[in-house]
Amino acid sequence: MTGADSLIQTALAAGVEVCFANPGTTEMPLVAALDRAPRMRAVLGLFEGVCTGAADGYARMAGRPALALLHLGPGLANGLANLHNARRAAVPVLVVVGDHASWHLAADPPLAADIVSLANPVSGWVRPVRRAADVAADTAAALEAACAPPGRVATLIVPADCQWEPAPGAPVAVRVSAPAAVSGDRIDAAARALRALGAGGALLVGGAALGVRGLRAAARVRAACGARVLHDTFVTRLERGAGLPDLERVPYFPEQAVAALVGLRALVLCGAREPVAFFGYPGGRSVLAPDSCERIALAAPEEDAVGALEALADALGAPAAPPAESPRARPALPSGALDGAKLGQILAALQPEGAIVVDEGLTSSAPWFTASAAAPEHTVLALTGGAIGQGLPCAAGAALACPGRKVIALQADGSGMYTLQALWTMAREGLDVVVVVCANRSYRILQIELARAGIAEPGPAARALADLSHPELDWTALARGLGVPATRAADADAFAKELARALADPGPTLIEALL
Repeated sequence: MTGADSLIQTALAAGVEVCFANPGTTEMPLVAALDRAPRMRAVLGLFEGVCTGAADGYARMAGRPALALLHLGPGLANGLANLHNARRAAVPVLVVVGDHASWHLAADPPLAADIVSLANPVSGWVRPVRRAADVAADTAAALEAACAPPGRVATLIVPADCQWEPAPGAPVAVRVSAPAAVSGDRIDAAARALRALGAGGALLVGGAALGVRGLRAAARVRAACGARVLHDTFVTRLERGAGLPDLERVPYFPEQAVAALVGLRALVLCGAREPVAFFGYPGGRSVLAPDSCERIALAAPEEDAVGALEALADALGAPAAPPAESPRARPALPSGALDGAKLGQILAALQPEGAIVVDEGLTSSAPWFTASAAAPEHTVLALTGGAIGQGLPCAAGAALACPGRKVIALQADGSGMYTLQALWTMAREGLDVVVVVCANRSYRILQIELARAGIAEPGPAARALADLSHPELDWTALARGLGVPATRAADADAFAKELARALADPGPTLIEALL
């Protein structure tokens, strides 16, 4: 038993079954240990951002961590953007970063880096291993930290000599704590405010409370007192579709969000933090709810938000079951030229029950989200931290966590280029993912932001920095080059036909939808 073996065996004993890896020389003992642990599925990512994004998607759907194995400081640096998203998603991720042999660091070799400083901004827990004998206990501590409610990124730095040296002994058990219950006083305070204010009060729901139990409890609250029920613009995981309560989504652009929240006199936070603007604008504001609105903390993200919602509904005298949802008709299939609205209608019309939709469609996906309320029950995973390049890796991780469910990656073309290597991993692992690339040949959000900044006629430099048409990206060629079958749809009829075919076939496929 080496230090590397003790790490893998401790992780396996804690229920970690997948390792998303892009290893190098300093991780070879861990690679050898994976050979001796066939129960741990080793999945190669061609870029570290694929590994970290896939670990995020896996954790969102499995409810337990995957392991991301990275090479030294530069490897970690390549994966930081999607670890930022995972941190904002509050999901459990175990990041193992190999380091130089401890006695070699004093020589300052070319790849030496301050790994701790790189890891700290995206991690809730960081620890360098000091001895091979400590690897198992340090791994258990990392997993306990990652799995502590509501979930966090835990980074374990393991020098090569601590991997290859002997480390006899059994794996160390991992103790996972449950979310803390919410006090009756807080439940009573929220009930009093919502009962008194009716539609002047709102409940903002997040985290685990966006599962089926939480949604139904929130709908009971709404029925009992008339309060509005909202969720964040970008969610870690949201259960959605016909038969489930449909909550209001806080708009993305701050002036729209401020308008949506105007008149609120109390905002009850349950598993969510107060909504703030993504960016500061001249003359704008950071906090989106009115200053006069009372903020009431019902359940913090690390607390039992679902139990708190159910207790709140009971305190309000709500019926035992939420009111039946009004029947919603799925959109009809449109024809003609393809745009974002028609793409959203077609996807909502055809997506199967139980689909997992990873939404990084950005400016093109809003119509789908609206239309999908009438689709069969499905799960939505969104871009929690705003660092683009999450969609394709997240879809790969979700597909590995839920092999019996169809995964749909609704992907903007510009952000997809950040981590298109995830297509190769989908092909290699035979993952059941349908990638829909919304090909508008631009960073459309930048064009919108230019207009919002009052630049009605941007000059050639500004136009060039938001344009992806010179040369055009050929997503069908890119996908085929990475082993994924691909087609192109130039109008609504062609897109509906290609999507129906892709949803019926197993394995990965890509549709480039020309908008």
